[in-house]
Amino acid sequence: MTIEHVIKEVSEDSIAYELEIEPGDVLLKINDKEIEDVFDYQYLVEDSYIEVLVRKKDGEEWLLEIDKDPDEDLGIVFENGLMGDYKSCTNKCMFCFIDQMPKGMRDTLYFKDDDSRLSFLQGNYITLTNMQDRDIDRIIKYNLGPINISVHTTNESLRCKMLNNRFAGESLRKIKKLYDEGIEMNGQIVLCKGVNDGEELKKTINDLFEYAPVMRSVSVVPSGLTKYRDGLYHLEPFNKEDACEVIDMIEEFQRKFYEKMDIHFVQASDEWYILAERDFPKEERYDGYIQLENGVGMMRLLWDEFTEALENTDADVMNGRKETVSIATGVLAYDMIKEMSDRTEKKIKGLKINCYKIINNFFGEHITVSGLITATDLYDQLKDKELGNRLLLPDNILRSGEDVFLDDYTLDDLREKLGANIIISKNSGQGFIDAVTGKENNDRTDNGNFVYIDAYKEQ
Repeated sequence: MTIEHVIKEVSEDSIAYELEIEPGDVLLKINDKEIEDVFDYQYLVEDSYIEVLVRKKDGEEWLLEIDKDPDEDLGIVFENGLMGDYKSCTNKCMFCFIDQMPKGMRDTLYFKDDDSRLSFLQGNYITLTNMQDRDIDRIIKYNLGPINISVHTTNESLRCKMLNNRFAGESLRKIKKLYDEGIEMNGQIVLCKGVNDGEELKKTINDLFEYAPVMRSVSVVPSGLTKYRDGLYHLEPFNKEDACEVIDMIEEFQRKFYEKMDIHFVQASDEWYILAERDFPKEERYDGYIQLENGVGMMRLLWDEFTEALENTDADVMNGRKETVSIATGVLAYDMIKEMSDRTEKKIKGLKINCYKIINNFFGEHITVSGLITATDLYDQLKDKELGNRLLLPDNILRSGEDVFLDDYTLDDLREKLGANIIISKNSGQGFIDAVTGKENNDRTDNGNFVYIDAYKEQ
């Protein structure tokens, strides 16, 4: 079945806008070639001269000849972002967060994606198990990258067990093909206690380093365990001792790899350092924060930005105002956000900051990141607290692009129930300062939040 590529938006002052392409029009062909999906589209529009066939809303077809700069975008947003059907995941991973969701939530929360196009466009991690040889060939043909790969282990039989897919082991061989063709990759290892840790982790890291520097980095993150695991593979949470062992192993690899190739290659996510009660590595250890969206280095970056922003902030920035501000964050980030709050409060005159730690009762206490806090837990734990002039919440606590929490309450619902002025704030040290001092307005931003982000993506 052919999918029609209906245009949803056209950016002002763009090429498409100047050519009077409008929302509701349908893209038919580029250079007389039909468009299968976004891979084809991105590849074909890179040329400096293209011919675009569009069907207008009245049925008339326009053939547009376009001269432009190489790689210049047309300014079109499609109703279907992938310009094709979404590919769902056929695995039954022992650590899958979606399988640990309670019943009765909105349908979109139960959809598992494993789509290489989302890896390229949004940074999602894919297992390669749902990809055919043709899919790999297209990535190579269009030279798309980086492709983010959920590896978990290079032990083929163990990978079959972890993903509950008998083809999961042999699909790892696709990494070699991508490597041979120079397609940049990033790897991810979701660590499960007693399964792929210890000697298995050592083997996996060593095996993946053979693909460096085409494989630019590998992150190691702990599996997230909710209280809804009835009937699923039994997994134990990691403790402080476990976290110390993981960090020690990774940092030993980092020293060895840096001597060989001037990259640290393998990174422990922020959760390990918090669980181990150790300081985060310095900025240079993160190789440019390659895996920032995977929770690797976010806390270090935030702290460094905050320290600089606070140093450059005038103590009288409140201009004589006296205000009380509250911040709600998850267990994982609480200690750091509390220290940031205390330092800010100490320097800036007239400012009082309440910092509240939100326990995740909805998913279970082992879920400690701010991005999985629900409105229910926020209300239950803040309803009797002093909230002051405004309550600051992280952007990732809401559904992407909407003011809706995971439990389907809206931001306005929570505002009304708490009787609070709730602010959604930016993801930077300066954003933190601006939010607590009242410089930021009440508009939702697209820049994330100042609190710890653990991106909620299918692993």
